[in-house]
Formats: sequence, C-alpha cells, structure tokens
Amino acid sequence: MTSDPRWQSPLTTRYASSAMQQVWGEPYRIGRWRRVWLALAEAERELGLEVPDTALAEMRAHLDDADLEVAAGYERRFRHDVMAHVHAFGEQAPAARPYLHLGATSAFITDNADVMIMRESLHLVLGRSLAVLAALRGVALRHAALPCLAYTHFQPAQLTTVGKRATLWMQDLALDVEALLQRLEALRLRGCKGTTGTQASFLELFAGDHGKVRELERRIVAKLGFDRCFASTGQTYPRKADAQILDTLSGVAQSAAKFGLDMRLLQHEGELLEPFEAEQIGSSAMAYKRNPMRAERMGALARHVISLQASGAHTAAAQWLERTLDDSANRRMTLPEAFLAIDAVLLLWQNIAAGIEVRPVAIARHVAEQMPFMATERWLMVGARAGGDRQVLHEVIRRHSLGAAEAVAGGAPNDLLDRLSADPAFANTDRATLHAELDPSRYIGRAREQVAEFLTEYLDPLVSLARSVAAPAEHAEVVV
Repeated sequence: MTSDPRWQSPLTTRYASSAMQQVWGEPYRIGRWRRVWLALAEAERELGLEVPDTALAEMRAHLDDADLEVAAGYERRFRHDVMAHVHAFGEQAPAARPYLHLGATSAFITDNADVMIMRESLHLVLGRSLAVLAALRGVALRHAALPCLAYTHFQPAQLTTVGKRATLWMQDLALDVEALLQRLEALRLRGCKGTTGTQASFLELFAGDHGKVRELERRIVAKLGFDRCFASTGQTYPRKADAQILDTLSGVAQSAAKFGLDMRLLQHEGELLEPFEAEQIGSSAMAYKRNPMRAERMGALARHVISLQASGAHTAAAQWLERTLDDSANRRMTLPEAFLAIDAVLLLWQNIAAGIEVRPVAIARHVAEQMPFMATERWLMVGARAGGDRQVLHEVIRRHSLGAAEAVAGGAPNDLLDRLSADPAFANTDRATLHAELDPSRYIGRAREQVAEFLTEYLDPLVSLARSVAAPAEHAEVVV
C-alpha cells in the first residue's frame, strides 16, 4: 500500500525483489552510463589523446552519486536524456567536462550500459532458477517412489510417482537454465562503432589510424568486463539481441506457468497443495476455501512475460536501416518489465516448491479407485496362464470394467475385483492371486530409478556448471 496518488507499477510495489528493482533503477543505470564514459576517456588517453589525470580522477569519484534532479532539469531544457547527463556529470567532474562523450554517440552509452544491466539481471534470473531447482530436487528425492495417478488428457492413464512428476517440472526449467547459460555466453557489448557504425568519428580523433580505433574498442570492451562486442552494428546493437533475451525469459515463464497449472489441478484433487499460512484468508466470502493463489499469481505474471516476447520480436523487425527511434520507448518498458516480472515469477515458484504439501492419503485413495482398471491387462495374463481363453477373458474384463466404471461414477467403490473373481471365466484363478496384482508399486516402471538418474546424470552437473556463473538467490525475499 502507498499514499502516492499516482499510479505505480505493481511489479515494484508488490512483486519483484529489491535486488532486481535496484538493477533496473535509475541510479544503477546512470552509474553504468558513467562507467561507459570513464572507459571511453581512459582508453582514449591510453592511446594518445590528451585527457588529464584530474579529469579521470573526478570521473571515478562520481560514478555512483549522480544528481538525478539536476539531470532532470537539464533534460527538460534539452529534451535529450544522454546530453542531460553529460552536463550533470560535467558539473560534478568539471575537469572532465571538455572530454566527456568525445567521439561518442548516445547509443554508445545507452546500448553498452543496457547490456551490462541485462547481464546482471540474467545472473539474478539464473540464480533464482537454481533455487527453484533445488527446492524441486527435494520433492523428487523425498517422493521418488510414491505412486500416483498419471494423466493424459487429464484422464487417468497409468501410474507414475510424485518424484518422477517433479522431474518433468525440473526438466522444463533445466532447459531454461541451459538457454540462460547460452544467452550469457553469447552476450556482447555494442562496442564503439560511432554514429552509423562506421567508426568515422574515432578515425577522425586518431588522425586516420585504423589500428588505434580498433584498439580503442578492444580496450573499452575489456574495461567494461566483457570479452567481445558485436562485429557489426549500425547506430545501435542489433535489436534482435533483445528479442533473443526476451525469448529466454519467456521460456522460463512458460515452464513456470506449466508448473502452476499442474499445481492448481493437483490442489483441486487434494494431492499436492501450495503453502498456506496460519492466518491466510482464502476467500473474503467463503471462509473454508484454500485457493492456490500463489500458483494463480505466478501464472498471471508468467503470461505477462510471454506477451512481452512478441514486443521484442516486433521491435527487432521494425528497425530501419542503421536505426530508428521507435525502439526506445518500447525498450524502456519491455526490458525492465520482463526482468522484474520473471523475477517475481521465480520467487513465487521457489516459495511454492519449497513448501509443497504432499498428501499421501489422498494420493493413495485416488490410486486405489483406479487400480483395478490399471490391473486389467495383468489379470488378463493371469487368467490366460490359468487355462482361460484369452479372447473370452478380454470380453469378460471389458464388460465388468464398464459396469464397475458406471458404479464408480455413481459414487460406489470400485468392485471390479469382486466382479471378476465371481465370474466363471476366472474360476481357475483364486481371488488372492488377482488381489496381488493391485500393488501400486508394481505399476510405476522405472520411475524411482529415473529420478535418481535424472538428478545424478543430468541435473546435478548442469547445476554445478550454472552455479559458477549465477548470482546468489535472495532466499530471504518475502512472498505474499
């Protein structure tokens, strides 16, 4: 809640973490701008341009204390955000004022800084994803052998285990982790290419020395903590790079939404429930309700991230020649919103996964209701081995199965075993032999073994690799 009468984004007031908000906040962004200006000035001095020590010292002293009010005043006058900050920076570092932005264009500052911000954000997203995987890993291990109904078309199919199902959710997110690692590996700066990408201004500064212009770019890229930049750009880096990042974030959102939908279905069945606080209110009218509000909220936020994917694609497709400005306003909203929203999604996902309430009694009841149907193929084999006619047995099982299904639909218990054991076709098979085929553990295939193999052979090595590059997740973040 806030008393501010102006509209505020719920991403900042309710959902996203303070860490992600800070990365996309104005002070952090301008701090990256100033680092780009400093890297330019340092590299130009190293390659022979006259930039005094005092200029560099003053720039270094004011990287993170930009006066945003002063800059806003300049922007109202100039109608240009980058030049507003050139002047604001120049006020704080007067010795550097004559050398600020020398040879640069606005996109040199904004694009390189945006890539730096997105790298920090991707590290946070990766860290959060690993935290979700860790929580789901615990679910998979604890319930690797717990039989449950598996569904196709949301109709009871064969059996699986709760742990095996958890690996399905982990497999989706693990693919996203692979994509995040690939996106981080592929991330590169715009570099310093000049106004239309030809580096003409820098060639002029260095009196036609092509080698120095190339070295200038190499040094700037290194100073900003990267090992490469785009080989060719116009005034901006290819907006396709933004679209690819949004594709990756959308992938995470898709995985989260699928998990959330599954949880909502399973909560309806009473098998798996999301966390519920002691004083939490499920409904303002129906006090007894325990709604899956976290999963529902996660789905809503994930849908927003998925919708932003198209915006990045349209922006990349709409650029004219060396650049147009119809990307700017869109990127100001799309990129931060996508990162803040996926941050919120992952916080919710971790919270749900870490607090899943598994109800074995409800699971076992649903399994028991369907087990006689699951056992029909085995019963057919048992009856045939006892001397029965396979085709006759098949018809008997089909007829009694339909009758038992009708009875179950009417609220009666599943009495298929009783029906078959009383049928003359199974006269040579005792009831105990038929009953032995109702043990659910005999119907889960290799589910338990698959859980162990998935974790040790695939997930754990991937997580180990990802941890080496991920920002640590903020486990203390509160989800409400």
